[in-house]
Amino acid sequence: MNILRSFKFGVLLIGFGGAVQAAEKASWSDTFIGYRYSQHYTEPGKKEDITKNILQLTHVSSYRYGQNFFNLDIFKSDSNDPAKGGGTGATEAYLTYRNQLHYGRIFDQPLAFGPVKDMALTAGFDYNTKNSEFAPNKRMLVLGPTVKFALPKGFFDVSLYYAREWNHCGLDVCGRPGNHTEILFDPYYQLNMTWGIPFDVNGASMKFQGFYNLNGKKGEDYQNVETAREQLMRTSLMLDVGQMLGAGKNVFWIGPGYEYWRNKFGNHGKPGVDTDALSLNLEWHL
Repeated sequence: MNILRSFKFGVLLIGFGGAVQAAEKASWSDTFIGYRYSQHYTEPGKKEDITKNILQLTHVSSYRYGQNFFNLDIFKSDSNDPAKGGGTGATEAYLTYRNQLHYGRIFDQPLAFGPVKDMALTAGFDYNTKNSEFAPNKRMLVLGPTVKFALPKGFFDVSLYYAREWNHCGLDVCGRPGNHTEILFDPYYQLNMTWGIPFDVNGASMKFQGFYNLNGKKGEDYQNVETAREQLMRTSLMLDVGQMLGAGKNVFWIGPGYEYWRNKFGNHGKPGVDTDALSLNLEWHL
């Protein structure tokens, strides 16, 4: 599936999600276009670091019974991560959607105790495609409880998901007898943390934001090798430069980011499975 078809697929799914909510009017929303850049990304099996330019579209909003989160990343790699057939770097699209049903919004009273301000049930999916030789085509469903912690400002959510993942391998070795080009991994757990914490420094608006995933083992891979536990964290420290330049609050942000990835996609014992990448991050809020 090419990148354009993947984008259309994502738009259709988001449109379906909006229909399910019966056109409930959002009480708040935030949409931004983002950009990330680093020369130190990695891919399993590749010894060299990879430069990637990443375009991001993110939307988060509330509705009567909870909230939505949508994110689409478009990755453009350099020649160290080539497209199938070579000639250019690979292009990848990765789509994430999560819907939270809040106990407090459904029953008109939050399920609050101690540091917890409410509980939620979260469901969603991930979908990706990439025009590399490997040609991944990830489809993942998640479902599980979310604990929403009380903070003076911002948010901190902790979720425990049941995850099920389908994927594809286009390498010749995956097509050999006994291996797999299409795979349904074993069910696994995903511990997910997300946060966004605004604060001020000498009158300048800043925020510390990001997410962390811990994925359990998901059985054997395409070549019947046991997968390993996987960790992924992406975080950034952002400065509201738009406000400082008179363009208004929460319009344009810039700051450093960091990606920490261990046993990428469950791979282990090979080059490129661990990432430590400092990045430049930009956000333009619409």
